[in-house]
Amino acid sequence: MQTAYTVLILLMLVGLSRLIGRVIPLPLPLVQIAAGALLAWPTLGLHVALDPELFLFLFLPPLLFSDGWRMPKRELWRLRGPILTLAVGLVLFTVVGAGYFIHWLLPSVPLPVAFALAAVLSPTDAVAVSAIARNRLPMPLMHMLQGEALMNDASGLVTFKFALVAAVTGVFSLANASLTFVLVAVGGLAVGVALSWLVGRLRAWMINRGWEDPATHVVFMLLLPFAAYVLAERLGASGILSAVAAGMMQSWLDLLPRQTSTRLLNRSVWSLLEFAFNGLIFLLLGLQLPDIIKAVASHETSLWPTLLYRCFDVVAIFLVLLLLRFVWVQSTWRLSVFLRRLRGKGEMTQVPTARSCGLLTVGGVRGAVTLAGVMSVPLLMGGVVFPERDLLIFIAAGVILLSLIAACIALPLLLRGIDISPDNKRRHEVREAWRKTAEAAIHALEVEEASAQDAAEAALAAELKARIMSEYRHQLEVFNDSAEAQALAFQMDLLERRLRLKALKAQRLELYSLSRHHQIGDDVLREVLAELDLSEAKLGQVK
Repeated sequence: MQTAYTVLILLMLVGLSRLIGRVIPLPLPLVQIAAGALLAWPTLGLHVALDPELFLFLFLPPLLFSDGWRMPKRELWRLRGPILTLAVGLVLFTVVGAGYFIHWLLPSVPLPVAFALAAVLSPTDAVAVSAIARNRLPMPLMHMLQGEALMNDASGLVTFKFALVAAVTGVFSLANASLTFVLVAVGGLAVGVALSWLVGRLRAWMINRGWEDPATHVVFMLLLPFAAYVLAERLGASGILSAVAAGMMQSWLDLLPRQTSTRLLNRSVWSLLEFAFNGLIFLLLGLQLPDIIKAVASHETSLWPTLLYRCFDVVAIFLVLLLLRFVWVQSTWRLSVFLRRLRGKGEMTQVPTARSCGLLTVGGVRGAVTLAGVMSVPLLMGGVVFPERDLLIFIAAGVILLSLIAACIALPLLLRGIDISPDNKRRHEVREAWRKTAEAAIHALEVEEASAQDAAEAALAAELKARIMSEYRHQLEVFNDSAEAQALAFQMDLLERRLRLKALKAQRLELYSLSRHHQIGDDVLREVLAELDLSEAKLGQVK
């Protein structure tokens, strides 16, 4: 029961931290870390023992799957060059540069273990950056950070596992490691794509047979990242890349027909799951902080001098990581600007070069994946305690905190004075999509042949078609090229939505009244209320 109580307390804190974050102007991860540390205070004394392998398996697959699912694929492909240089080149640059620096700064940490620590410090967290920047980052930069976070989660953690194997076995060959890396990466991607495709085919078969229950399909989606991870690991491939590939593949399979209810439920469930898991990871970091601090200073006679020295080590490692990132970003940025000018393309010229480099540098915030990875370091190595495991966790936790604090301070300063103009290209694409789909609907209704057998039914069908077509023609008026026509159409649309919301509110109140007077049962209440909620969700919020 104690475990159940602990889980319930943590989930409650995840929800409360979101409310506190609206009052306190701090990023949500920092609020959750502070809440976890407060719970671990000796007065409250909440303690959670973590199994490294269980921690890795429980948190990473769904988070990576969700990242792959949500990543805009077209932008990922369009910015593939800069993203790959950040996600692969920068990771290897960081592993080598930071690894040697960590080994030099802390000689008690073996070189393979230092490489492993540098690798696990490579993945970045675009969600935390977005929360700090509050949608003020230019979209090309935000897409680069999102793509980098998606790809370097995989590259950093795969490199981390190779370094751990080298630390445990004491054997490392660059040629063999490179070949194995390619095989493991390709195998992981293939397993994720294949399994996701098979699940999609299974769902399509179920839908064709009339088995369209949304809950069943959502359960399959929840199990898919874990299945992809386990199957790839069993086959000797990368479970991390398998989970990412499964998510990216599923974003295409999510467009299966006759599953509108499944998509609505799926998005809600995954939003909840992503929020809960991210929050739990940072809460667990806060809960582990007292134990991490005690473990780091356990072999020393005094706590504070040792802790102070370790904090200096964390600051030094963080500054080196920042310097390495800045050098890499500056170098590749200048090269990319030069190549774009040669090709006549200027995609990011809206932001000055120096400021863009600064935003990309400070935007490399470490987060949930780094913590989940370092917590997976084994307790034993060859029958003895893993060298400096507590110190590794302490450094990783310190770097996460420093990167969040630095982003909180630097990002608003770097974003000051930047006027983020609306994404006209995206708005144009949205307008064209609505216009063309409305025209297609009108055309389909116009060519629809009357199936009625008598004149009464034919007249009724014609009246209904005219009513539906008038709604689509109203959509076409909204997306008319004339500014005056658009303004009038939007004004009418806003007024109509307000009236419909008022009518829905009256329906809902009447429904509650019927339920209170026992004129309808709970099953009828839920069914009608679900329809009213869906109608209101379609209207959206009206200010």
